[in-house]
Amino acid sequence: MAHGTQMRRHLCGIQTVWTDAGEAEGAVASVAEAIDRSIVGHLIVFFSPAYEAEVLTASLAAHFPGVGVSGCSTSGGISPAGTIERGLVVIAFPRQGFRIVSGLLTQITRLDVEGAASTVRGLRRLLDQGRPEGVGGHRFALSLIDSLANAEETVVSAVAWALDGIPLIGGSAGDDLAFSSTILIRDGVLCRDAAVILLVETDFPIRIFKSDNFEPTQRKFVVTAAREEERRVSELNAEPAAREYAMAVGLDPENLSTMSFAAYPLAVKIGGEYYCRSISRVEPDGSLTFFCAIGEGVVMTLAQPRDIVEATRAELEGLDEALGGLDLVIGFDCVFRRLDAESRQVRHRIADLYKRYGVVGFETYGEQYRAMHLNQTFTGIAIGRAETP
Repeated sequence: MAHGTQMRRHLCGIQTVWTDAGEAEGAVASVAEAIDRSIVGHLIVFFSPAYEAEVLTASLAAHFPGVGVSGCSTSGGISPAGTIERGLVVIAFPRQGFRIVSGLLTQITRLDVEGAASTVRGLRRLLDQGRPEGVGGHRFALSLIDSLANAEETVVSAVAWALDGIPLIGGSAGDDLAFSSTILIRDGVLCRDAAVILLVETDFPIRIFKSDNFEPTQRKFVVTAAREEERRVSELNAEPAAREYAMAVGLDPENLSTMSFAAYPLAVKIGGEYYCRSISRVEPDGSLTFFCAIGEGVVMTLAQPRDIVEATRAELEGLDEALGGLDLVIGFDCVFRRLDAESRQVRHRIADLYKRYGVVGFETYGEQYRAMHLNQTFTGIAIGRAETP
């Protein structure tokens, strides 16, 4: 096993491997050396945008012939040993105990909703056909979406509709806050303007979850001018958007940064619950671009932070109790949560929690939960220790 590469075998048979190797070919080679490849049925890979994606994809195909591969670029990996700034995180599902099928949605900027739903229904049929006689498992769906296509809402609503009750969780690909090129891979092919959808059936107990650490204040904003297709808001409360937001949080509009947006998110109320709508950047004209779709007339509420460590601990402890012990958690964690934790100097405490509960995943530009696309949230699938009788 190469220096900087570690592996953990979980009770359910999943192997998680992570490496901080500097280049793609060496990273894949060290992962392949660490894994028992004879039992692997599907790989999910989260990789640094610093890697050459073509080399990574070719190396995975060479080292894991006949194995399904799904993955995306990140703004940081999460391994059972902690977060990885640059490198590769691999979740290797065994064929025993997990049945997985995957599909690709293309040209999601102008998504054919009926076509997408048809693809998902086809995956459900495929999973039904592959099910051993008399076996009934727990199902969930997992989405990896090109965030720069600005199409998560359309994708998630179409997919959730076709899943007919199977819970969906997932994350939007990242690129270390460069916002220039996010990449998906599926079975040896590099994809942009796309979404990878996996359907998983397992013999092990599971729970999907979402956690955030914000609560609404009394301060409201109405979106009075926006270009929805660009997720860009030019006016809040009939004032220039950046200036109105900056005044509300007590900052100079000239000094707004990703740290400001991480510390002071906006939220919308849907069905009695508040969901974060994070700002990605200030444009030169003083408008604000968001990670989520925002239309004119939407009312947004300024949110204030609660203790991010306590909120995360409570979520993971609850999952641990509900499942009779956590085996691992596949997690999708907004990159803005990391920035917020860094600014509050508690990132190491979050990392300790993730290590304790076996969280593996990546830092995202957005999270999916059921039929929702979210920001500044930690979502995922928790897998319990006990095998279902």
